[in-house]
Amino acid sequence: MMQAFVFLLDAVVSFFCTLFLLRFLMQATRVSFAGQLGNFVVSLTNWAVKPLRRIVPGIGGLDWSCVIAALGLQLLLAAMLIGMAGNGLGPDGGAVALMIVWFAVRSLLRLMIYILIGAMILLAVLSWINPYSPLAAPANQLTRPLLDPIRRILPLISGIDLSPLVAILLLQMALMFLL
Repeated sequence: MMQAFVFLLDAVVSFFCTLFLLRFLMQATRVSFAGQLGNFVVSLTNWAVKPLRRIVPGIGGLDWSCVIAALGLQLLLAAMLIGMAGNGLGPDGGAVALMIVWFAVRSLLRLMIYILIGAMILLAVLSWINPYSPLAAPANQLTRPLLDPIRRILPLISGIDLSPLVAILLLQMALMFLL
């Protein structure tokens, strides 16, 4: 029973953290929020982002309240999981607190990498099936900052762009370091 609760809690937190990070990435890469994807992300994240904007300033033209909301959820999840495992903030409370923070930050970095990998896979599939899909433009804009430097180094080979494959391999390596 407890395992099912932890699974459900992790799934819900991961879903909302993914949306918060996607909102942040969409804003950072100037993806339009006017389409279906943008409306979906905004309507499901406004409950936390709008109140946080009053406290967390936008720095560098980026809405950091999205990242703070995702971090807050991950910190709550990490604290609950460690608390349920029986590790309270006893005499070694500083180490436990650092472990909670590391767990949360690592989880957010992994989610961000998964978002980018998912966008690249979506972009590749859509290029074969329906390149004019409403999801093609946002996926292209999300992945462009990562793919453009690779495209400068790796040219098209017989008209085939291998930069998404290289980027996914690099992102997979980054995931290995975050284990």
